[in-house]
Amino acid sequence: MKKGKLLVSIRGSVEALAAAKGGAKIADVEYPASALGTPYPLNIMATRRALNANGFKKVLVSTNIGEVQAVRASACQAALGVATAGADLVKFGLAGQAPKAAAYLAKSIVRTVRELGPRGTKLYPAVFVDRDMQRFFDPFKDSPELARDSGADGVLIDTFNKLIGKGLLDYCDLEDIVGFAKAMHRAGKEAWIAGSITLEDLPDLWKTGVDVICVRGAACEEGSGKGRFAKVTAKQVASLVKAK
Repeated sequence: MKKGKLLVSIRGSVEALAAAKGGAKIADVEYPASALGTPYPLNIMATRRALNANGFKKVLVSTNIGEVQAVRASACQAALGVATAGADLVKFGLAGQAPKAAAYLAKSIVRTVRELGPRGTKLYPAVFVDRDMQRFFDPFKDSPELARDSGADGVLIDTFNKLIGKGLLDYCDLEDIVGFAKAMHRAGKEAWIAGSITLEDLPDLWKTGVDVICVRGAACEEGSGKGRFAKVTAKQVASLVKAK
């Protein structure tokens, strides 16, 4: 089985270079206060330029436009904006959306970036596995149809609440993730996962067949800051890349 890509969430160009030196394939520009904390577009541009200037042109830059999309037109504008700023991959949260509403909103965002944004930009709706979020959208059951109906390149399953100490595997088991990956691949789409994933979790999670695993806290040096605001280091990322 081909191993997927490790995505490391970074605050800016300094952490992006650390992630790239450690072997991460995707540098995800975000503000780590929440699941999909939004960064400034200039920060995205600076990250892309720093990676290019330091020999990491092949490292992809991803970002997001937040967990909740309150206004459809604004969400489309935001996705187009971050794509134009230099993001190769754009994630957009659909928290609180039922399947039909989620697909309608996602299709609008995807169409906007496909028609107006840089060629080749990929788009990924993010759905959430927390119990209260599953009242609206079942990420394991509804994700393949969401990707098909919207034209997105895949779906990210994440945890919404980062403050209660629970991760992805507190809400599901490995068999759920295996089923998600298989269903997404049958639809010709990518399966992404996130949610306080640790070094110890990685070997089993890679075996599920997902395409991308996203981390933040696991890539941070212990004692260098509080929680998700600690510092990403190349050494820590390298230990994650080696996990099989």
